[in-house]
Amino acid sequence: MGSLSLVLILLSHACAVSASDSRLHNDNIFILAGQSNMAGRGGVVNGTWDGIVPSECQPNPSILRLTAGLTWVEAREPLHADIDTNKTCGIGPGMAFANAVLRDPAFGIVGLVPCAVGATNISEWSRGTYLYTQLVRRAKASLQHGGKIRALLWYQGESDSKSREYAKSYKGKLEKFILDLRTDLRSPMLPVIQVALASGGPFIKIVREAQLGVDLPNVTCVDAMGLPLEPDGIHLTTPAQVRLGKRLASAFLQTVPTPISNNTSKRWGA
Repeated sequence: MGSLSLVLILLSHACAVSASDSRLHNDNIFILAGQSNMAGRGGVVNGTWDGIVPSECQPNPSILRLTAGLTWVEAREPLHADIDTNKTCGIGPGMAFANAVLRDPAFGIVGLVPCAVGATNISEWSRGTYLYTQLVRRAKASLQHGGKIRALLWYQGESDSKSREYAKSYKGKLEKFILDLRTDLRSPMLPVIQVALASGGPFIKIVREAQLGVDLPNVTCVDAMGLPLEPDGIHLTTPAQVRLGKRLASAFLQTVPTPISNNTSKRWGA
């Protein structure tokens, strides 16, 4: 009886490992990068998260997350809790995005790779920096068991909108970041879905114009302007993050049947 029990345990373990490997091989992987509004501050007031997770952001067995330790686990809010560790994380757009994409049951498994860190400017994401190196490292680690990186979701620029100098150099630095990342990931046409700022400093208009005017193929822009903000006037509320996640999903799904082949940055708003 003891031997039979051991055999059953081993068989059960083997099946679990096999199922896990199969899931990872079918991953549709998405990189989430940028600063605090991508990391998620929805529901965070005075440094405390209210813990409210809307239905659109609930866990789903088909949504996985790459942890800081580079292992896949079932994704749960806050997605960036072990990545953006210097601040309190709340709701971001990632889970709403993934659940919206999975309305098509044939889509398969979604693997989210959180990389965003709050209060970072575009220069801190340039090739050779710590954040850039970590992003590439995590992106490559996500492919270890197969799958394909389907897009980079990018929401950043608030820090650069505080300085005229930074704002004026933003477009060139953003485009170089995208080109460098595509080169280092050996994915020259990697889709990038970026978010045009909803909030920022006195030079936000310059940064937004840069974001909306990116002149690279396979770059789509989703506009967050007008979405509700937390009392700090900077971070998106939980309902706003849900709406943004859905907009990002809509923008991504529109690119799937017909890949973008021209040099026009597409824009998504309402």
